[in-house]
Amino acid sequence: MDIKALTSSLSVSGQISAADLPAIAQAGFKSVICNRPDGEGADQPGFSEIQQAAASEGLQVRYLPAESGKVTDEQGAAFGQLMDELPKPVLAYCRTGMRSTTMWALASAGQIALPQIIETSAKAGFDMKALVRRIANGGKTPVEVADATHEVVIVGGGAAGIAVAASLLARQPGLDIAIVEPADVHYYQPGWTLVGAGVFDAAFTARTMGSVLPHGVHWIKAAVAAFEPERNAIILDGCRVVSYKQLVVCPGLKLDWQGIEGLAESLGRDGVTSNYRYDLAPYTWELVQQLRGGKAIFTQPPMPIKCAGAPQKAMYLSADHWRSQGVLKNIDIQFCNAGAVLFGVADYVPALMDYVKAYGIGLNFGRTLVSVDGPAKKATFSQAQADGGKQLITQDFDMLHVVPPQKAPDFIRSSPLADAAGWIDIDPGTLRHKAYANIFALGDAGNTSNAKTAAAARKQAPVVAHNLLATRGQAKGEARYDGYGSCPLTVERGKIVLAEFTYGGKLAPSFPTWLIDGTKPSALAWYLKERVLPPLYWDAMLKGREWLAQPEMVG
Repeated sequence: MDIKALTSSLSVSGQISAADLPAIAQAGFKSVICNRPDGEGADQPGFSEIQQAAASEGLQVRYLPAESGKVTDEQGAAFGQLMDELPKPVLAYCRTGMRSTTMWALASAGQIALPQIIETSAKAGFDMKALVRRIANGGKTPVEVADATHEVVIVGGGAAGIAVAASLLARQPGLDIAIVEPADVHYYQPGWTLVGAGVFDAAFTARTMGSVLPHGVHWIKAAVAAFEPERNAIILDGCRVVSYKQLVVCPGLKLDWQGIEGLAESLGRDGVTSNYRYDLAPYTWELVQQLRGGKAIFTQPPMPIKCAGAPQKAMYLSADHWRSQGVLKNIDIQFCNAGAVLFGVADYVPALMDYVKAYGIGLNFGRTLVSVDGPAKKATFSQAQADGGKQLITQDFDMLHVVPPQKAPDFIRSSPLADAAGWIDIDPGTLRHKAYANIFALGDAGNTSNAKTAAAARKQAPVVAHNLLATRGQAKGEARYDGYGSCPLTVERGKIVLAEFTYGGKLAPSFPTWLIDGTKPSALAWYLKERVLPPLYWDAMLKGREWLAQPEMVG
């Protein structure tokens, strides 16, 4: 928690946690304003968690969320009104403090001289010069005036963004690349399943962003507000403009915790958890260890989602632990899947069904979680009917593992890069944007039909790197992505069904079947998941070493 004072009555900070509230109250703050929408980050507590903790400390708390880089004049005015009303001093927070500072600057524009706004913000570490240009320009951001220019700009510092930067530099050392990423921490998200099973510590899956960015890449620590593809520019929070010659867009997707009524208020307590959030995966393991009897429900929302096998991975590993403790017979396990099948590639279903039967799991297809009442330990589902109708069903639970609905980030869905469903509109083979020849995309935000997994991004990165350099005249031929994705289905501790497939569900094993038959549970596949894949991720994929990931070339 890094609190920075703007005035005697207002300080700003990046994301806070519920555990920070006692120290915030002890520091003398009387009120807290949250300027960050729920669901932006994988390690972000919901506003309801902050609200409850603030109330216990006697703090006033208000929710004034703004999309990163899209703070409006109206939100600035609303912030000013809150500052007039709330007991002071006030702490306002967002992801980094930039949105809160922007709101203060807009609210202060008529009362404080613009140079003073710039100076005050700069002392706190925030560059407001571009915002002042917007104020002076009648609310418009002049995109013709770029604050920075780079040959290649990559939006997103997750697995896809860093991998493609590393692959580009491996092919073209010294290329001028900037990565736009507001987060301080990079996560190995495939490891969270094993955190929820007590195999990994959460800290094992996290490293500082600065430590994983490729050497020589410029890090623009900011969030994207908008795209101006006709002008080869992006607009960042604070109204800064960055121009490019080639753009790669890979911001991941948005976990819509608010898409299920009552979920945000229930997470992390009352037996409600999710391995899809860094700080909650340890709670999953805590619940699994504590449960000795009762009902455990595992949910899967409508597709597409990040790693379609993850919802049931958590279920199998939990059931395996309960079996090892001799309490499986006391626990009613239910899998509530909004889809119609257990897994989208039929070849892997028989092996999974063997475990469903062995663990006594009840399968409920066409059942979508719509609301959660944590204190009452009740979950309500919408059940699809044969006649096309829907029926609401409420179930009691002792443990509820929830996977939230997922969609493209807001700034993607509202951009000219998106298709009708909100995903980035790219060619499934070349990963080039269908309308803008100098824009590429990979990872979870693209509209390709592959599984949204880190394994897919590992195969996509070399394709984007080659094709981008080809547009610059620095490579020959065209690389093609075949839709490869991999989902190591952890069916028990020590065994995995290693699902690997390309577009259309065609099997694509990386190893001969005598070594690993992906359609059957394998101890070697577990060894691969636990011991090989983490260093492969950190030391190969993020370093531009393309082991078993060389792209298919055409021409």
